[in-house]
Amino acid sequence: MKPGYALTLIAAMMFASTAQAHQIWLEQTPKAANLYFGEFGENLRETSPGLLDKFVKPSATLSGAKGDQALTLNKQAHAFALSARAGKNETITAEETNYPGFEKKTGETVVRSIWTPAARLVTSDAAQAPKLTLDLVPSGKPGEFKVYYKGQPLPKTKVEIIVQSGWAKEAISDEQGAVKFDLPWQGTYVLEVHHTDKTAGERDGKPYDIASYVTTLSLAQSKGIKAVAAGPAAAPNK
Repeated sequence: MKPGYALTLIAAMMFASTAQAHQIWLEQTPKAANLYFGEFGENLRETSPGLLDKFVKPSATLSGAKGDQALTLNKQAHAFALSARAGKNETITAEETNYPGFEKKTGETVVRSIWTPAARLVTSDAAQAPKLTLDLVPSGKPGEFKVYYKGQPLPKTKVEIIVQSGWAKEAISDEQGAVKFDLPWQGTYVLEVHHTDKTAGERDGKPYDIASYVTTLSLAQSKGIKAVAAGPAAAPNK
């Protein structure tokens, strides 16, 4: 193996590991909505210049009673700013289907992988149909959510719920893809689910062997115990 190729491969593997440990998630204020990349529970938000620049063409959609509306994303220093926010009973979904693929070489075997991060933000616990390849949606019952992969319930899958203080809890989806959590605090919750599909395929005309997905669901709650503040902001990766 040529030294230059070896260094490139090592760098790609290290970057791929960092990326897959991260998630994207949506948050909004009364005036704006933003898409972040990093670790919500660690108060880590990647920046531009930096890992945020690895996003090629993320997309976002606002869905509600009036149907679906494609949103514009404007990359800023710490997030992508969306052109609209979700109102009552509306939801925003976002994903990056053009994230750079990567390779891992073991002996003479090269495994090509792709990674697809996605996010959903909800403003109520009303039941929703899945839209994302790997999706996490409210079931219609308070504190209950369902995991779907390619439109079908995904059983026996770990789902993690995280709050801004870093507290987290895990649950495993049942045969219908459902999980349930208590939501005792005020503030923002981010739920996260991962899935790996070892069925080979192509993306943008390039073959891959493994497809990895990570999807989050964000919700804000005004009732409950006052939330513990987030810790100091973690330094972004360069």
